Amino acid sequence: MKPTIALAVLALLAVAPAPSRAQDAPAGLSKDPTQVKPGKYRLDPAHGKITWSLSHLGYSTYYGQITDVAAEATFDPKEPAKSTLSVTINTASVNGLNDKLNEHLKAPDFFDVEKFPQASYVSTSIEPTSPTTAHVNGELTIKGVTRVVSFDATFNQAGVNPVDKVYSVGFDGRAVIRRSDFGINAFLPILGDEVQLRLEGEFKAQP
Repeated sequence: MKPTIALAVLALLAVAPAPSRAQDAPAGLSKDPTQVKPGKYRLDPAHGKITWSLSHLGYSTYYGQITDVAAEATFDPKEPAKSTLSVTINTASVNGLNDKLNEHLKAPDFFDVEKFPQASYVSTSIEPTSPTTAHVNGELTIKGVTRVVSFDATFNQAGVNPVDKVYSVGFDGRAVIRRSDFGINAFLPILGDEVQLRLEGEFKAQP
């Protein structure tokens, strides 16, 4: 159940112009990632979540969320290699939408939040896959274990948010991890090892 969320932020840096999509964007907004303003950005915590899912005993797919995610990034669309992304996740926020399950998720069987209160993700490189998508590579650390993890990111749009009037960029992301890679082995194999992650993030430009 990895973070990283949100994390789709470097997708905008490696992609070529998409004129047709940019022309379709509302006034003041751009769907062309090469037009994003360079500089420092911070994830909006109200719009930065990770939705996770895994097989529940083979009978159903169980869904939950990770709701306390912080991330900072620097964007340089003209020189993607100079861009950076770091993400911190407070593991106590892993939510299974059930009080009893949430207590178990905090226990040593799963995230052991007293010993490991945070997980982290740091990007290392990106690989553009289309004008508005990229493969983002990085290192994910959960329970003190670090593994190389990649995710597919999609740039949505950038521009001044009509609600808070702050320049913002938005992304979606998708990833798959194995919880056993991070020492989370409880109830294997009947409870799924493969965890699907859906990443959503809106990043705000910083002064």
